Amino acid sequence: MISNYKYKPHYFFATTFIVTFLLWFFGAYISFYSENKGLYMMLMLPGLMAPFLISLVMILLSENKAIKRDFFNRLINPRLIQRKTLPILLLLMPLSVLFSIVLSLPFGGSLYQFQFAEGFSFSSGFVPVLLILLLAASFEELGWRGYAFDSLQSRYSYFTASLLFSILWSFWHFPLLFVNNSYQYEIFHENAWFAVNFFVSIIPMGIILSWICIKNRKSILAAILFHFIINISQEILDISQMTKCIETVVLAGVAAGIIYFDRNMFFSTEHLKPKRTTIRNLSNDSISTELGRA
Repeated sequence: MISNYKYKPHYFFATTFIVTFLLWFFGAYISFYSENKGLYMMLMLPGLMAPFLISLVMILLSENKAIKRDFFNRLINPRLIQRKTLPILLLLMPLSVLFSIVLSLPFGGSLYQFQFAEGFSFSSGFVPVLLILLLAASFEELGWRGYAFDSLQSRYSYFTASLLFSILWSFWHFPLLFVNNSYQYEIFHENAWFAVNFFVSIIPMGIILSWICIKNRKSILAAILFHFIINISQEILDISQMTKCIETVVLAGVAAGIIYFDRNMFFSTEHLKPKRTTIRNLSNDSISTELGRA
């Protein structure tokens, strides 16, 4: 967060939601016409890119050079990623999935959930599903971490910003319920409660993702990597939707534990106070930029 820059969270989220919803709802309509499969993906992809493109436009049009330097530093500087966080970054989601499968066994869950899935749980037209998972992680986090989360953080504590972002991120996926063959469409028509679980599960995931990003000096690369691991962890094993409901509870527990043990950071409002432009009081973002130049 750049302390001398005035963020516009209302404008960013309103514009992002309007653009994404228009493209995705139109794409949803076209997705049911087999002769237009290519066209519907041409609408879905720009909708997916909307958070990043709107974020990029707002940053580039700003006269504040610090926010531009900070964005590109957090995007291309791998040294912002902290080695001590790598085990959590790489293993938290896979271990959460495995633990959820174990918890599902007494409730009738199958041991076959430990085997690799034969295919992906949804189709994506002419675009390979694995590429969609990577693009989703990349374009979303370029927008969410490039501008959106900082804009919320400029007004609220880390906890409030993380929770508010997670709720907005969850709702952002709403049009996908109506896109033929999308993951959200498939689980909604299997059982509406599975779709509810999907939206609820995003909230603890969002809090954990925000924490991962903050702990890695707001590295966008770290956020993209963790987001991609989230996506692939949901697809690599043949886990049932009931197990994913259990996983939501597990992730909620993880998020609650993170908030409790790092409560001083989550509930601090120090970053909201005006800071003097002295060497001693450099903002975290300025320090981050200087580290990137080292």
